[in-house]
Amino acid sequence: MKTGGRNVEQVMLKEQDQINMETFPRFGECTYLDSEVLEFPWGLPGFAHLRRFIVLQVPDQPGFIWLQSLEDLGTALPLTDPWALFDDYDPHLPQYAKIALSLEQPDDFVVLCVVVVSKEAQEMTVNLLAPVVINLKTRIGRQVMLESTDYSIRTPVPRTSALDDAAISR
Repeated sequence: MKTGGRNVEQVMLKEQDQINMETFPRFGECTYLDSEVLEFPWGLPGFAHLRRFIVLQVPDQPGFIWLQSLEDLGTALPLTDPWALFDDYDPHLPQYAKIALSLEQPDDFVVLCVVVVSKEAQEMTVNLLAPVVINLKTRIGRQVMLESTDYSIRTPVPRTSALDDAAISR
């Protein structure tokens, strides 16, 4: 994620950040700062009532980033960088998403995709059709349905990927 270029107001805000501690069923005890909370004002498909999340990285699960709900501690979604799996991934975000998320420059946001892992990691798919887009400046996110594309919500993950190795080692 993008760092640097902070102004005095941002530094002051960080100094006043509240440190929070939470115990998540999947990850155990974690601490996070208020400034690390992501807001999803429109919710997420299937989780419309959940709006506040943090991102967790688990050392023994490289390639996965977990979007952990702060409102339902039992809800955590595995996400991945789609370009780590598909270097030709070329999402064109609809104009409504750019406006709703105040996206101005490519460095202002990140695009991640939800991963679905079957029991015992027999099959893994990634949702390339509806990526999760997060504005890194405002910390506002939204799952965005791409338009006029052949991407699928269940694209099989190549069996030789780092994601595959991480899921099997769990």
